[in-house]
Amino acid sequence: MEFRQRPDAASLAEAASLLGLQPSDIVKTLVVKRSDDTFLFALIPGDRAISWPKLRAAVGVNKLRLPDAELALAATGYERGTITPIGSSTDWPVFADADIVGRRIAMGAGIHGYSLFVDADALIEAYGATVADISEVIAPPQG
Repeated sequence: MEFRQRPDAASLAEAASLLGLQPSDIVKTLVVKRSDDTFLFALIPGDRAISWPKLRAAVGVNKLRLPDAELALAATGYERGTITPIGSSTDWPVFADADIVGRRIAMGAGIHGYSLFVDADALIEAYGATVADISEVIAPPQG
């Protein structure tokens, strides 16, 4: 695990270039709220988006949503853009997209301006994460 200062970037592609990574190696940690007011973490490659039907199927529920920023902070102890399951104020279940398996990834480090570089497989093992296909390609803008 490596904690590294991260320069500001205007896009995912620029951020990946600055860090010497592919966009898919920058992983978003999203906090997701269940209908019973519990949460989970979804680890999604930066160049992909949550597939809500796939995530609901993996979790075994009919309803999930992204909480507002205040609720996400209360649930994890981290502000959006810095969220990581590592050191979260509560040990919520982790669901990792299958595309991150076998990679060294960069993710939120709990504080703005920094990234945490980790071996995805070690993270998955340490947190007993459920690995599943839970993402989809981000559709290009129409125009």
